[in-house]
Amino acid sequence: MQTSPQSTVHASTQRSRNILGLSLIAALAGFIFGFDTVVISGANLPIKELWHTSPWFHGFFIMSMALWGTVIGALFGGIPTQRYGRKKVLLWIGILFTLSALGTALAQDPYTFSFFRFIGGVGIGVSSVVAPTYISEISTPKTRGRLGAMYQFNIVFGILIAFLSNYCLQGVDGANDWRWMLGVMVIPSVIYTIMVFSIPESPRWLLSVQNDREKAKTVMLQLGVEDPEKEINLIEKAGQKEEPQAKGAGLFASRYKKILWLAFFIAFFNQWSGINFILYYAPEILERAGLAAKDSLGNSILIGLTNLIFTFVGLYFIDRAGRKTLLIAGSIGYIISLAIVAWAFYAGAGAVFLLVFLMLFIASHAIGQGAVIWVFISEIFPNQVRAAGQAFGSSIHWVFAAIITLITPVFLDAENGIFKDNPWPIFAFFAFMMVLQLIWVLTKMPETKGISLEELEQQLVKD
Repeated sequence: MQTSPQSTVHASTQRSRNILGLSLIAALAGFIFGFDTVVISGANLPIKELWHTSPWFHGFFIMSMALWGTVIGALFGGIPTQRYGRKKVLLWIGILFTLSALGTALAQDPYTFSFFRFIGGVGIGVSSVVAPTYISEISTPKTRGRLGAMYQFNIVFGILIAFLSNYCLQGVDGANDWRWMLGVMVIPSVIYTIMVFSIPESPRWLLSVQNDREKAKTVMLQLGVEDPEKEINLIEKAGQKEEPQAKGAGLFASRYKKILWLAFFIAFFNQWSGINFILYYAPEILERAGLAAKDSLGNSILIGLTNLIFTFVGLYFIDRAGRKTLLIAGSIGYIISLAIVAWAFYAGAGAVFLLVFLMLFIASHAIGQGAVIWVFISEIFPNQVRAAGQAFGSSIHWVFAAIITLITPVFLDAENGIFKDNPWPIFAFFAFMMVLQLIWVLTKMPETKGISLEELEQQLVKD
């Protein structure tokens, strides 16, 4: 019995809808990730004034503590993701986010505050491992880029909502405004946790770890896969080739050397663009440029909105133009914008001029690194070591994010910072790092668009 073209199209459309819905739920972890990452920018100065902390103490215990938790979560998140499955880990992330929001909002001293920021950071770190992994494993080669980039879209949407929330909550409770800014994250955390109950386990995990063909087949049918048996056979064939080599060798076997360097450098350059520096300290940077405190918070919203709009551009082009093309375009935008921001601070060019090029920087990030990083890392590792590989790439990203956030007050602090009078050398340094990124992308980065995970394994893993 032949299948009609109409029924084939209907099945394909149904599959796309099913995968999109599940990807959106998993990617909601990214919304909380983005919200939690940036919400601290509104609490930065009030907490500094409340607890009278030194630049080093403030940088470590207040601003970067969540990022050290993120490092731990990213480093070790691959273990439960591989052992217990993607779904269970996604569920626990929601619980950690909820605890963090409540704890930081109610904290009465910097140490309690730091502990609960750390807990939230662990959730972020683990989410950067499991959510992209899950999405890549339920997607098709043609849609994997834009579905994986949904995680990034939710991150930047969370960033925008955090900036908006901080702006709206300023002045609602006087000195306790920052508590409301942090505590409101309970709402999306609980909603996300409830929604995760409705998603199935990854069929690739069910096959590669549980060896459960029947359950994997059931999930594939739920996803709308037309020929689950054929899909299962392809996955098992790749796994049979990989397994003898993977056993006893682990992620750091010589055959994965190329993939490990690719994951390392894309994560390394992501942070040395200065993206977290600008997002975490946006109000302070804008105040330094001459904007009043309320204006700096309001203009932070413009930065978040720019991030969101150009993430849509990245989503549109990632499966059309490809990952490498987006990183080339993003690198050129980084270099131009960061160099001009450095000059603007050096020459005192004015707050509006500087804000325009900060927004160009954000747009360049959204189209390039922002759209590509989580997709690229999640797709280059083979099924057998994908969770561990994602953990490796994520942890490199978060280690450098934590270092940059930790040392920023030492350079930026208005009273004791090394560049307290004019922070132009910071932006000049980031511009130089983006020149190095452009060279790396042009000479070392492969294109991965439209290629199945199993085909990518054949291309990138060297026996």
